[in-house]
Amino acid sequence: MENTFLRQQVIVLSREKKRPPLGNRDRRLLVLLARLISSWKDALHIVQPDTLIRWHRELFKVVWRRKSKTSRKPYPVTLSIQTIRLIWRLATENRLWGAERLRGELLKRGIQVSKRTIQKYLKQMPRLRPTGQTWSTFARNHAAESWACDFVQAYDVFFRAIFVFVTIELKSRRVVHVNVTRSPSDGWVAQQLRNATPFGERPKYLIRDNDRKYGEHVANVAAEIKIVRTPVRTPRANAYCERFIGTLRRKCLDHILILSEKQLRRLVKEYVQYFNADRPHQGIDQRIPSRVGPSVR
Repeated sequence: MENTFLRQQVIVLSREKKRPPLGNRDRRLLVLLARLISSWKDALHIVQPDTLIRWHRELFKVVWRRKSKTSRKPYPVTLSIQTIRLIWRLATENRLWGAERLRGELLKRGIQVSKRTIQKYLKQMPRLRPTGQTWSTFARNHAAESWACDFVQAYDVFFRAIFVFVTIELKSRRVVHVNVTRSPSDGWVAQQLRNATPFGERPKYLIRDNDRKYGEHVANVAAEIKIVRTPVRTPRANAYCERFIGTLRRKCLDHILILSEKQLRRLVKEYVQYFNADRPHQGIDQRIPSRVGPSVR
């Protein structure tokens, strides 16, 4: 056996290459021969003993993997369609029940199903559509009679905060009113709403967030307008206004140094004039906001 062990190493070294490769067949043969020789470490010359031990461990993994595959139990029979639908119906009608409670209800009916199987089919359960109206549907259906407002916070050259108040019409994406201030308050916002709704021009709905700047004075001015508050920390609920704010930042505010409130007011109003009268908008089929239709009255 020792001669066979040495002869196999000579076969590997006799290959016409600078560094003879060792294939899987060579490694397995050396491992099997080393098991039959007590002094295999003295007869091993082409690799280190630790390398041969590592080959033995890898071969053991391969053998054990094959044994595991042959001894693996057959897959359980899948559940019938009636049982799956029963699981889905019980889970839908009883939202607080977990997989273990569902398993108990199935056992009452003489159906034995494991907890893990129930969890698997719960993940595949079709999601029911909400019965109520979604927020996007509401905004789309009432876009012609809805406005949205929000604040844009910027900083001047001395890093002092300055705010831009924006009111936009949802249907046409037209900016109805814009103004600038350093100290926004409830009274100031109320005056901006008066300026945005002259001669009885007002929307039916006004979408806004839960900022404290909208106080009692704003509620008095908007007495004939239904205020729709967006949920907390959900800017997507005011997506139309947020989209314009992002455009205003990228196209205007990010390219200027704000020196004064008067300068920012002039630049913002110039950009709004361009936005309303010249800029095509993707959300209204590349049309210009001022040409979509009349404002809500």
